[in-house]
Amino acid sequence: MSAGWPVELRDGPVRLRPLRRRDATAWRAVRAANASWLRPWEATSPEGSGPAPSFPQMVRGFAREARAGRMLPFVVELDGNLVGQITVSGITWGSLRSAHVGYWIDQRVAGRGTIPTALALVTDHCFGTLRLHRVEINIRPENAASLRVAEKLGMRDEGLRRAYLHIDGAWRDHRTFAVTAGEVPEGLLARYRASQRAR
Repeated sequence: MSAGWPVELRDGPVRLRPLRRRDATAWRAVRAANASWLRPWEATSPEGSGPAPSFPQMVRGFAREARAGRMLPFVVELDGNLVGQITVSGITWGSLRSAHVGYWIDQRVAGRGTIPTALALVTDHCFGTLRLHRVEINIRPENAASLRVAEKLGMRDEGLRRAYLHIDGAWRDHRTFAVTAGEVPEGLLARYRASQRAR
């Protein structure tokens, strides 16, 4: 069920690939530069913060989950530079065949269409290669930038989930946006590109 992990996905200057141990310096630098910008949207543990895994431990854990068919973790590159991360998680098989996607991006390149492109790429991979049926993203109502991502991609607003995820130290409401394979027979990336050309 791992769909031949590791995989690489690309559209123009946007490239998605697995996180590697040698990415440590670049990944840490981007995260440090964006710490205050990302903090309001970062998942936290309701039990409190324990010791964070080392970078090699994180990479190994991601790879293990990907090989087991439970996760697809990608680095987001723009013009060859590491600018973020996008992860397909909670992959469920059987009669549900669904997953949810989370992401973050360097504030310095936000608003250039990188995350909508990345999300469309991974969604098309989920539908075309993994044969999943449904992909969703969950966004805090205060996160205007991520709400724009869902809008740009034409994802269906499925409403508010109360106290859905533990984010930035508390249980936070989220809006759920989803798309099913049958809604984008031509692919989500193709639909996104067409909508951009029509503007």
